[in-house]
Amino acid sequence: MKWQDVVGSAVTSTLRSRIRTVLTVVAVFIGALTLTLTSGMGTGVNRYIDETVAAFGDADTLYVQKSQPLLELSTGTGPRAYDPEDTQVSTGFGVSFAGLSEENIATVEDTPGVAEVQPVYNVVPTYLEAAGEKFQLALGVPVHGDGLQMVTGATAAEGEDEIAIPDSWVADLGFTSAEDAVGGTVQVVMTDQAGAERSFEARVSGVTQASLAGVAMNPLPSTSFNERLYAYQTGGGPEQIPASYIMARAIMDDPAQATAVQEELERAGMVASTVEDQLGMFRTVIDAVIWILNTCAVIALLAASLGIVNTLLMSVQERTREIGLMKALGMSGPKVFGLFSLEAVFIGFLGAVAGVATGVAGGTWAAGVLAEGFLAGLPGLSLFAFRARSLALIAVAVLSIAFLAGTIPAVRAAGKDPITALRHE
Repeated sequence: MKWQDVVGSAVTSTLRSRIRTVLTVVAVFIGALTLTLTSGMGTGVNRYIDETVAAFGDADTLYVQKSQPLLELSTGTGPRAYDPEDTQVSTGFGVSFAGLSEENIATVEDTPGVAEVQPVYNVVPTYLEAAGEKFQLALGVPVHGDGLQMVTGATAAEGEDEIAIPDSWVADLGFTSAEDAVGGTVQVVMTDQAGAERSFEARVSGVTQASLAGVAMNPLPSTSFNERLYAYQTGGGPEQIPASYIMARAIMDDPAQATAVQEELERAGMVASTVEDQLGMFRTVIDAVIWILNTCAVIALLAASLGIVNTLLMSVQERTREIGLMKALGMSGPKVFGLFSLEAVFIGFLGAVAGVATGVAGGTWAAGVLAEGFLAGLPGLSLFAFRARSLALIAVAVLSIAFLAGTIPAVRAAGKDPITALRHE
């Protein structure tokens, strides 16, 4: 018997006991479906996190802030000695904290591994005026990430008095749509140290989507516009106010130097973090959940493999005389082994194809429904995303488990003595 005949015989024998085969295939199907959905969920969420990281900043950037006494007290250390050189940054809510001084910025610039430093001023506008209405305004930190999710338009251009507004602000600011908002203007009103108010006109450069990082929850000005507002905010008083920065971006020569730079800045009384440090916890939690779900799927497949073993053992028992006849007619032990192994693989193939196909179709449909409903607050998030490589690995894993499950029945069938098998009733 040729191998193509062995394959045909395996398919025919598998379909002979339809009810038993269908039940076994269903068990494999459940495991393959679960693996497909959990893999798709992990890919979809991690892809969204990657896009959020791109929006939040560059991989070679450290975000530097002054070490805060409140954080140190929470770890059990004593109070910090008063330092008249420390600068205080107001949050606008009656609370202040230590900001970075010019000396701190110089320290960051002199740190080995840092190529460039971009300080960020803390600007506290009085209010925003648009369409004849006044609104509370807290400006977000100017964003340099190229991956910032935009509904339309672009991020605020450097050198221009521009601002990008959140999608949820469009209607309240008097614009009919996101497209209508781009090119429009709003007024940012500032108050200086003497209490004098001044209005600064800002062009709307684009409309941002919400994201996991939260960087698009507030209007995002250009760095130059932010600096101009800060200059007015600190002017008008009898004395020059020392420069104070809410944070600074430290661009490294090599992202691999991040740990060394962080340790050096920590010794200087500052804390620095990368984008992965800030968002890595999301990825860790999600990966842990995906691994747990994948473990459940593998357990389901192992349970299905027991069904394959049981199905084929029963098949061997029922076809003992048939096996004896095939061997008496010259069919070798390896081909008998291959016959029953192929039956196991065929069962796994049916379950894998059905499970993967159903998982992709169901996941794609569910992602669309959730994006318009429960997850509408996170535009751009597709809960399920599928990669051909991952789907192929799932199919191979299912087929491998099916093959291993069929090994015991196949070995028993291949080892039967033809004379004894022919005498079987």
